[in-house]
Amino acid sequence: MRVTAAGLRPFRAVARSVWRHRFGYLFVSPFFVLFGIFILYPIGFSLWLSFRNWSLVGPSQYVGLQNYRDLLHDDIFWQSMTNCALLFLIYVPAMTFLALVLAAILNSKYVRLQGMFRTMIFLPYVMSGTVAAAYTFQLILDQNSGYANHLLGLVGVSPVPWLNNLWWARVSVGLLVLWVWLGYNMLIMLAGLQAIPPELSEAARVDGAGPLRIFFKITIPLLRPVIVFAVTLSIIGTFSLFTEPFILTGGGPANATTTPVLQIWANTFSYLRVGYSAAMSYVFFAIIVIIAVTQYFLVSRRDTYYERRR
Repeated sequence: MRVTAAGLRPFRAVARSVWRHRFGYLFVSPFFVLFGIFILYPIGFSLWLSFRNWSLVGPSQYVGLQNYRDLLHDDIFWQSMTNCALLFLIYVPAMTFLALVLAAILNSKYVRLQGMFRTMIFLPYVMSGTVAAAYTFQLILDQNSGYANHLLGLVGVSPVPWLNNLWWARVSVGLLVLWVWLGYNMLIMLAGLQAIPPELSEAARVDGAGPLRIFFKITIPLLRPVIVFAVTLSIIGTFSLFTEPFILTGGGPANATTTPVLQIWANTFSYLRVGYSAAMSYVFFAIIVIIAVTQYFLVSRRDTYYERRR
C-alpha cells in the first residue's frame, strides 16, 4: 500500500506538536509512567487472572468463566455483601444526621471557639489512626474487662456481648466507623452550609419562620446535593471496609462482620486462590458501580421532578 505525502501530513503535524512541547511532556511523563505501572497494569493483570487458576506458585491454568460461576454459589461472599448493607443501615443514617447537626451548630454565628470544636471533631480522621482506634475500641468493648460494660454495670445493666454476638458485633463496627468518619462528613456538610447564601435564611426569618422551619424547609433542600455526595461516599466506604472489622472482630462471629474486601484478602493470602479473588474483585467493583449510579439517577430524577412541579 502506497503512502502519499497528503496521508503523512497529519502525522507530521502531530510530530511537530510533540517536539514543540517536548519539555512539557517530559515533565508530566513521570505521572503517566507511574499511573501505567501501578494502576493500569494491575487492572489489566487482575482481569487476566480472573480467568485463570493460580496459587502464586507455578504456572497459571486457564479456566475461563469458572471463577465467576463459582462466585455465584459462594455463600460467604454474598453474606459479606449483606453484612455491608446492614452496616450501612446501622451507622450511615446516624452519622449523616449527626454530621449535619454538628455542621449547622458550628456554622452558627452564636457559637464561640468554632475552630477548636471543628478541630476536635475532625481530629479522629486527621490522625489516620484507624488501627489504633480499632484496638482501643476492642479494649473498651471487651465483654469481661471492657470499660463499656463496667460503666453499664454501675447503673445495673448486665454485660453486653459487644464482640461476641452477631448483631452487637455489627453495632460495634458501626460505632467504630462512626467515630472515625463523623468529622470528615461534618466537614463536607459544613462546606455545603457555607455555600448557601445567608440572605435566604434572613428573608425567611423576616417572614416569621423559626430556626427549625428554616433548617428543614431551606437548609436541607439546598444541601441535598451535598448530602447525596456524602451518602454516596459512605456507600463506597462501607462496602470497602477492611481495617475496622479485621482488627475489631476478625470478621466474626460466624462471619457476621465479614466484608467483601476481607473475603478478597483471605482468598488471596490465606487460601492462595488468586484468580478467584481477582474475579471476586471485579464482581464487587461492578456491584458498587451499579449501586452508586442507581442512587445518583434516582436522586437526580426526584430533584428534576420537584423542580418541574415548582
